[in-house]
Amino acid sequence: MRAVVATYGTRGDVEPVAAVAVQLRAAEVDVRVCAPPDEEFVELLDRAGVPMVPFGKPWHSWAQGPSTAEERVLDADEFVAGHIAATYDVLAEAATGSDVMLATGMLHFVARSVAEKTGTPYRFVIFSPGLEDAPERDERIGAPINAHRASIGLAPVEDIRTHLFGQQPWVAADPALAPEQDSADPDGVRTPAWLLPDTRPLPDSLMAFLDTGSPPVFLGFGSMRVTHAIASQSVEAIRARGRRVIVGRGFPGAGELDDQDDCFVIGEVNQQALFPRVAAVVHHGGAGTTTAAARAGAPQVIVPQAVDQPHWGTRVAELGIGTAHPEPTRRSLDDALASALAPGTRARASGVAGSIRTDGAAVAARLLLDVARSQ
Repeated sequence: MRAVVATYGTRGDVEPVAAVAVQLRAAEVDVRVCAPPDEEFVELLDRAGVPMVPFGKPWHSWAQGPSTAEERVLDADEFVAGHIAATYDVLAEAATGSDVMLATGMLHFVARSVAEKTGTPYRFVIFSPGLEDAPERDERIGAPINAHRASIGLAPVEDIRTHLFGQQPWVAADPALAPEQDSADPDGVRTPAWLLPDTRPLPDSLMAFLDTGSPPVFLGFGSMRVTHAIASQSVEAIRARGRRVIVGRGFPGAGELDDQDDCFVIGEVNQQALFPRVAAVVHHGGAGTTTAAARAGAPQVIVPQAVDQPHWGTRVAELGIGTAHPEPTRRSLDDALASALAPGTRARASGVAGSIRTDGAAVAARLLLDVARSQ
């Protein structure tokens, strides 16, 4: 059997599909992963031992364009057409002759068209309940999608939501963090989060920093383009609580935040090894980071920027394992950290950590094989 799992997005999109690909290979399926050709993703898939089919344009090249705020008013034709041009041909070639396809991330613009054109059964997955109903998904993006479909001989679509996500998208999210009763579609397919085991040791320099004092606070916003003010105020607030800080060098300007001895800047590392050793995790609220911190029992301060991140901030606050902080100021960040660093928050986070499931990728692989066999 031959399968394609594909995404066009951040590490939070690539790592979960890699986890499913590993499980498919264990089931002796000929699986390939279509993903952006960014160096960190090439290395990630190489570590996972799964073949990669790279898209032509790196994901991080989009970060050189407008800011998140500007993207909201970016001409829809240009934005959607750009993603279609970057992904369709590669995905269509990979899917041709395959028995099943699984897609996520920004591939919602092309996945259904690829499936129709190649005759490949497919499913689309999202990593947060309700993401398919986000207000950004409206008719403005229909024109470039239908223009592309016309160019490849497919009929236009009227129901844009169904085109983007399928009739019933899968949801991959841990039940403790996203209970099934929160879903607008209780009959839809749900799996636990797709977690890729990571056994890499932490760098020696980072281990030395961790070992020379009390647990620091991790600060990272993934690849989100947060303002320098938010980032620098976060460092100041962490320091004001008497804590050292580890800064994840993903967001623009991260490496310019501080050069004092109590501030350590890192690149991409094994979060599964790092997060159990920190006092708290201050981050943007991506599904992957939220789940990783919860699994490690680390209290969280979520500063959401876009899309599903407010949802995860709300869930963390509801569970009492951290705080949601959508409009941070220097003083409010200090209050949020005080709450996150309180003993009761740590105790609740430790309790939730024990309930996080690790079998989501295996569950998804079995379901995907059932899709292929039912055709």
